[in-house]
Amino acid sequence: MPNGNRRRLAALVAGVVAAAALARRALVLDAHLLRTMAGPALVYTTRDADGAPLRVLRTGDVYQSATYLGERRMEPPFAYHRSFARAFDLVPDARRLLVIGGGGFAFPKLVATEHPRVRTDAVEVDPAVVEAARRWFFLDEAIATQRAGGGELSVIVDDGRRFLDRATAGSYDVMVVDAFVGSEPVASLATAEAAASARRALGPKGVYLANVVSREGGADVGFLRGAVATLATAFAHVSVVCATDEARAGEDNYLVIASAAALDLPDAIAYDADFLGPVLRDADL
Repeated sequence: MPNGNRRRLAALVAGVVAAAALARRALVLDAHLLRTMAGPALVYTTRDADGAPLRVLRTGDVYQSATYLGERRMEPPFAYHRSFARAFDLVPDARRLLVIGGGGFAFPKLVATEHPRVRTDAVEVDPAVVEAARRWFFLDEAIATQRAGGGELSVIVDDGRRFLDRATAGSYDVMVVDAFVGSEPVASLATAEAAASARRALGPKGVYLANVVSREGGADVGFLRGAVATLATAFAHVSVVCATDEARAGEDNYLVIASAAALDLPDAIAYDADFLGPVLRDADL
């Protein structure tokens, strides 16, 4: 194993042990080491603040996804995953969804149980992550549930940006982007060119939603400022709402919502032109 991977693995294991030591009610059980495209990762079972068993996928000090066990296994534990369901309030007749970034497929599982007639294309770049989701995060059950309800959940192993650029114009009603490598957002999905591809792939009333995370304990929202400015190059309306999970997140999560038409979002965070950051373009990568 290369030295870099050894260091990342040591840090990952040390982080899990430290997390367990800091939380009396937390347990680290049934641990499994994965080799992913982003480096070593761990799947293990712990407990949430209420003592409920929680299986997590972790890289470094970042939770990539999580699932409850037992009867709540299709319920997303994280607030930002639950916030994606606002798409169905904004587009009540949505039938075609694109989800870029699989992880534990928390949001597609929610769609399968609450909106069974929907067709969801879920794109994940890493086959090891898909295999982990099938083995430990109830992905196959979600696929079967969606099919039984008359819809379809298709898991596509592909680069998210590449898939987006090839998407047929107007083929989706809702697009959800939640793509990270460790704690870093996938930059190729955050450019003006990617925003243009997203706008083209959505229907006239389509809505785009993205999870954007702060840095430095919430003090740095530079990426959020740039994301809003960049999406505004392709969408007439870009809003920001808070989707932070206070119990689990070391950083703040924001849901960025973009559309061609104005949306009714009473909890949107007001911002002015001074808030906007630099526009990211493919040439900057």
